Amino acid sequence: MKKTTAFRKLIHDAEILQLPCCHDGLSAKVLEQAGFKAIAAAGYGLAGSLLGMPDIAVLTGSEMITQYRNLCGAVDIPVFVDIDTGFGDVNNVIRAVKDCEKAGTAGLFIEDQTYPKRCGHMGGKSVVSVEEYLPKLKAACWAREDPDFVITARTDAYAVYGIEETLRRAVIYAQAGADMVFVEAVHTVEEMRRVNTALAELKTPSMANMVEGGQTPLLSAKELQDLGYSVVVHPCGSVFTAVMALQKWARHLKEHGSTAAYLDHMLTFDDYFEFIGARAIRDREKQFVEAKE
Repeated sequence: MKKTTAFRKLIHDAEILQLPCCHDGLSAKVLEQAGFKAIAAAGYGLAGSLLGMPDIAVLTGSEMITQYRNLCGAVDIPVFVDIDTGFGDVNNVIRAVKDCEKAGTAGLFIEDQTYPKRCGHMGGKSVVSVEEYLPKLKAACWAREDPDFVITARTDAYAVYGIEETLRRAVIYAQAGADMVFVEAVHTVEEMRRVNTALAELKTPSMANMVEGGQTPLLSAKELQDLGYSVVVHPCGSVFTAVMALQKWARHLKEHGSTAAYLDHMLTFDDYFEFIGARAIRDREKQFVEAKE
């Protein structure tokens, strides 16, 4: 089954789809190994991983899509990705969608923030008008070659206009052809329920965003499913965890001058050799290269 087809099926399953975000090839492989059916990648983790910078639209479209290509090549499960505001006008959106498909992604989301955008849980956001966003959404839907490639509309209107305008936009975006709608950074469980009630009438899947320390209540997958969500994405956990682990390792090394007493917190050389797939690569080589005596 194509990854796009598998992903589309997963978002329509009765059980909510958990989508943890990776930020590089290593974290993608960790998530696949943990047993997740699909994963995601977004600007928050990529900006931190590639540039050591926050999610404030400093990454270019080509940088993001190059990394998506690397991630898709690292795992065998569907990868859902972020194209921010589309990197420009409708022509930029069309190129981004086509490039994401070529990179091997299973779907993407495009948001209605102004450019330069910022992380959805940061303050000071602004959004474009519905009339300015809809051409981008329609262009994205038009640009895909694979009809199973999932186009998701994201709205950040809540922080600017409140829940009523947010609901209005969610419905308009669904009616305009979005395969899924992502309402960012609502503040209460009741508002989350209202989002899903509005979209359920249109039979459009809805995606929740769980950011540790963010604006939205941090709920379990079961709680979110009961509220009507089809998908939950976890965009920050991989980078938050990686930074803390590296900080602890670095402090230990600086203090002690050695990692000899820290080995219980690390993979061994052989463990990493297995994790990264080196043994399988060496075995594959034997099909083509005769062993040297």
